[in-house]
Amino acid sequence: MRGKPLQRLKVSATKRFLVLEDGTPFFWLGDTAWELFHKLNRDDAVHYLRTRAEQGFTVVQAVALAEFEGATTDNAHGRRPLRTNASGAVDPALPDVEGPYSYWDHVDWVLSEAASLGLYVALLPTWGDKFNKLWGKGPELFTPENAFAYGRWLGERYRDAANVVWVLGGDRPLQTRRHFEIVDAMARGLKEGDGGSHLMTFHPQGAQSSSHHMHDEDWLDFNMIQSGHGEAQITNYKRVLADYERQPVKPTLDGEPCYEDIPVGFRTENGYFDEADVRRAAYYAVLSGALGHTYGHHSVWSMMDGPSEGHGHSFLMSWKQALRRPGAERMRHVRALAEARGFGRLAPPRTWSRTTTPATTIWPRPAPTTMRTCTRRTARRSRRSWGVCRAAG
Repeated sequence: MRGKPLQRLKVSATKRFLVLEDGTPFFWLGDTAWELFHKLNRDDAVHYLRTRAEQGFTVVQAVALAEFEGATTDNAHGRRPLRTNASGAVDPALPDVEGPYSYWDHVDWVLSEAASLGLYVALLPTWGDKFNKLWGKGPELFTPENAFAYGRWLGERYRDAANVVWVLGGDRPLQTRRHFEIVDAMARGLKEGDGGSHLMTFHPQGAQSSSHHMHDEDWLDFNMIQSGHGEAQITNYKRVLADYERQPVKPTLDGEPCYEDIPVGFRTENGYFDEADVRRAAYYAVLSGALGHTYGHHSVWSMMDGPSEGHGHSFLMSWKQALRRPGAERMRHVRALAEARGFGRLAPPRTWSRTTTPATTIWPRPAPTTMRTCTRRTARRSRRSWGVCRAAG
């Protein structure tokens, strides 16, 4: 599977999708692996990356300062990303690169291994709770000053890594002027550090697009949507179409749709999103003009070792089990269809709007069958996902 060196990505001349340096259209088939750098050792990282490459994924999305106390607890090799300053506070302006196999040596190694397998890494410098601890554990670390310094350092370190795409934000709203200043400073730092050699986007909070706040920022090369996990009915095409219609034209994608096997609305009594839901989200987005799509599994983004009720969620299985869930295995068909049809030349039909959708114009939902005998309540009682229960029925 190891191939020739990867080309850098850039925005196409039409501003609708991404291409390689030689102009070849690039289909973003992503996977959310937010805790990759923080929780997986080298052997586990290899297993994860090789599995996703074999399944046809082209991008993995991971966070340098991860959500689960990624700035203040050890990674799988016993190292932390940052040192403390004179006041005893963990400081993003002081990356810890001392000693054998530092945290950043591990990030280097994962990026290199991903590149060798043909995978790009959408790299978040930090999760959003490190500048807005609206929920989660934080702590809030960033100021505009150390955000710029940290961004510049990251940009310099990964200037020559062709398989990196920068993703700012990290699932927290921008609620104050200071939040905007931190994000802008980090973006400017990254640009100064890498000389503008990588694409950049923004990962927003749930049920939003980066276009809400960031569309006109000159550093934002394409939009990213988080349609999220709160809508039982998949309607991500509405946000894709809204971004598609924006001016100036920029590409867009759903970078965090509903995860396979996550409770709907984060509440187990609502049942779980299943393989049909994640496939529907993928086709709706791509057929509405997205540059690609990101898949996610609830146990994989979090790299859970087994079933767990922690972090306010219900995780049904280990990340290794989840790698082969049916939704993940079938994402390759979304990519195959798009590439076979020359997705770079396609556009959503002009008859579509945010009220006339792929759901009604491409395929109607089939009439109810014996699947009714296995309800979401049945799945909830059995501690199995709705998808597992439905398939069993």
